[in-house]
Amino acid sequence: MMNWEQLLSLRRQGDKSKRLRKEQDETRLGFEVDYDRIIFSSAFRSLQDKTQVIPLSKTSFVHTRLTHSLEVSVVGRSLGRVVGKKVVEKHPELVTTHGYHFNDFGAIVAAASLSHDIGNPPFGHSGEKAIGAYFKTGNGKQYAEQLTPKQYQDLVDFEGNANGFKILTETKNGIEGGLRLSYATLGAFMKYPKESLPKKPTAHIAHKKFGYFQNERTFFSEIAAEMGLLSHSIAGEVTYSRHPLSFLVEAADDICYTIIDFEDGINLGLIQEEYALEYLINLVKDSLQIHKYNSLVTTADRLSYLRALAINTLIQEAANTFIQNEEAILAGTFDTALIDKSTYKAQIEDILQISISKIYQSQEVTDKEIAGYEVLATLLDKYCGAMDRLVNDQAATYDQLLLRAVGNNFDYKHPDLYTRLIGVSNYVASLTDGNALRTFQKIRGLEL
Repeated sequence: MMNWEQLLSLRRQGDKSKRLRKEQDETRLGFEVDYDRIIFSSAFRSLQDKTQVIPLSKTSFVHTRLTHSLEVSVVGRSLGRVVGKKVVEKHPELVTTHGYHFNDFGAIVAAASLSHDIGNPPFGHSGEKAIGAYFKTGNGKQYAEQLTPKQYQDLVDFEGNANGFKILTETKNGIEGGLRLSYATLGAFMKYPKESLPKKPTAHIAHKKFGYFQNERTFFSEIAAEMGLLSHSIAGEVTYSRHPLSFLVEAADDICYTIIDFEDGINLGLIQEEYALEYLINLVKDSLQIHKYNSLVTTADRLSYLRALAINTLIQEAANTFIQNEEAILAGTFDTALIDKSTYKAQIEDILQISISKIYQSQEVTDKEIAGYEVLATLLDKYCGAMDRLVNDQAATYDQLLLRAVGNNFDYKHPDLYTRLIGVSNYVASLTDGNALRTFQKIRGLEL
């Protein structure tokens, strides 16, 4: 059984001693420092030019990864506070002995939620697939025999969550420990506390994807031990139980993309307004104030009202589900997403199915994904080829120019092949949609 005092660890990478909650400065709480460090990081700022789902529109506002992440953090904070209030009532020693406050839960979940997409590549959901496809079926498959199975799987299943953990924790350019976030925030961030292999060993939600690359395995093991995450042996490999608060981060993301992607589709005319409003009404009918709703004149105002009600409804329900299942969550036996336990699951599924057919599979999104595949495959091919020739003392002037333009964003001279390949994948994933396209055009000689 996991315990909250360990799970709420304020320790940071490189600390020699434990940080105590009762010794924290209330005006500059460690968990709030996490939030500040994330929001001022260059990796977070780059999300303003990364597609959430729908490519940036010239006619109407749509969400980028940045605005989506900010909204998820707001929902996450509310979830954390509601849950935290109940947890400290149930475990009063957290307050009396250790000095924790229910708002601490909100601060941790808000910080982890803010960073939940920080490792995602450009061009929406297809970015991860494009990087993986290069190593699985493109020219990158030549490396398979030179890598261990897990190293190769890291590349062919390139995972934004694992890349995010790398960004948050990697020592780079002389900066020790990346952003040096608290272990509690890093634990809440980690939705999939396992390596790339074995792939989906069980139906447990924590095994759906993977959460860290091979180079970050040792450090994650340190975090897991510090927080008392439960370890399990599956197919001879170690996996861990989720940090309980990662369920809230996941719920915040699920709530936001379910409702807000749908809203973007309505605003862009991809989903018929009256048809869409009816689906949202079905979700909030128990809390809908008919008189207030009918007094709203514009569709935009009605949509805003329904969105707020829907998000609040799902927050309260997800929090209640967590509280009702707290013991199973601490025991590592709760195995599904909170939103999947929703009494509104049928309504949520209806909304998601419309979003899939009308938004995610729309011509605009499809065109963007096709372009993304070509752009990312070209960048990876050029950089990988240049690196290979450089380490074999066969680099042409063009190769040297190409790598010089990269600067010190990754160590293309590193003697270890896997480190070079993960480094270049991380670099390409860090590019914004616009920067990736401009770099592609320069390489092709289309822009000077």
